[in-house]
Amino acid sequence: MSVPAGIDAERGPPMAVPLAHFLVGFAFLLAGTGLGVLGLVGVTPGLAGPAHVHLLLVGWVCVTILGAMTQFVPVWSGVELHSRRLALAQLALVAGGVSGFAGLLLAGTLDLLPIAGASMLAGFWVFVYNVGRTLWSVEERDTTERHFGLALGHVLLVTTLGLLLAVDFTRPIFALAGLARSEVVSAHATLAVFGVVLTTVVGALYQLVAMFTQTEIEDADATLRRVEETTYPVGVLALAGGRLVGSAPVARVGGALVLVGLLAFTAVLARKLVETRVERTPMLSRYALVAVVLPAWVVSTAPPWLTGAEDPATTFGHPAVGHLLAAGAIGFVLLGTLYHVVPFIVWIRRYSDRVGLEPVPMIDDLYDARLAAADFWLALVGVGLVVLAAVWRSVGMGEAELAGLLGGALALVGFAVFSGNLVGVVVRHGPESLRIDALGSETGGDAPERDPDEQFP
Repeated sequence: MSVPAGIDAERGPPMAVPLAHFLVGFAFLLAGTGLGVLGLVGVTPGLAGPAHVHLLLVGWVCVTILGAMTQFVPVWSGVELHSRRLALAQLALVAGGVSGFAGLLLAGTLDLLPIAGASMLAGFWVFVYNVGRTLWSVEERDTTERHFGLALGHVLLVTTLGLLLAVDFTRPIFALAGLARSEVVSAHATLAVFGVVLTTVVGALYQLVAMFTQTEIEDADATLRRVEETTYPVGVLALAGGRLVGSAPVARVGGALVLVGLLAFTAVLARKLVETRVERTPMLSRYALVAVVLPAWVVSTAPPWLTGAEDPATTFGHPAVGHLLAAGAIGFVLLGTLYHVVPFIVWIRRYSDRVGLEPVPMIDDLYDARLAAADFWLALVGVGLVVLAAVWRSVGMGEAELAGLLGGALALVGFAVFSGNLVGVVVRHGPESLRIDALGSETGGDAPERDPDEQFP
């Protein structure tokens, strides 16, 4: 697979910035999955459940999104990133905050949670300011950029509620406002998963799947996209707002709009994958799985959301299919995307200026294809068993715990193989890409690079 036409990689930040985010995200992926497996055997201390969720959702998913958007927005939109130094600061603040937050939950030291929460909030707000200023300089925003703008707004809401929830652990404040803590937690999680993560994923995939299947968004796709853009953002706000104040009608209408929007988006995704003109790659294999998993999640979620979307037990859909959305859809989108993004940014730095002068490998040659196939099947079978165990547990079947433990262990091995394969790309082909001192000198071309921090002191 070659560099897509029309992409100006020199607009992006130094490779160290997104790569550092991705490698830190790998560590959180393994830590969160490992904690989940330990939880299944009952050896985890403290509040292991929230720690498991924050390690995976904030540490793995959100840190990866921070790195990807910091790289993707300048490159795709053809503008300079506002500040590279802020991009590094956001990583330190969010990674430090989520590490401390998970550690404090496991240790049961709840009175210090606001400190770790404030660090996460500061990191996310730095990210919103930096990428928001970058997006603001784009004259005409396309559907991807509009989705990213919405996601940035959701980040502000999610982190504000998150910090208030951390304070509320030891100094109850929601009761004074007449709000139930469980409903605030449900609204916080709704905005995080559907407002921040899925809004970003949907916006990015409109471009990525068309680009890497070498297809076009045609009339039918544009109609489906308008349906998604009309229903989904309104649905997320209504679903979260209804859950926050305990309004069943508002939450149900919001839930229905979210499901309609996701079905419309999935139809576009499936159409592009069917029409693809290129050979199967690890990225497209994982996207194809998402095109199957997401409609299955919608079908299983519709009954509980249409009858009780305000119930905190149905925050992520039917109580038995939360992992289907988190790991089966969101997780595989990230796994597939990183199988192109990490080799791509290493290839650009190491080999792009050698094209035509000497033989250079293709982007897909940088990683081990056998390991990519192995981690796909390990993660697929592992996540499948975890979901199956949750379904069995909901109907009282005795094999559920064993299936869940086996599935978690297989998924952990699969994620470890995935992480090792992509870390190997950096180690073998571009270890210098992680030099932080390259921040001020790396140009990606012959002309002296302008430092945006000098343009916007």
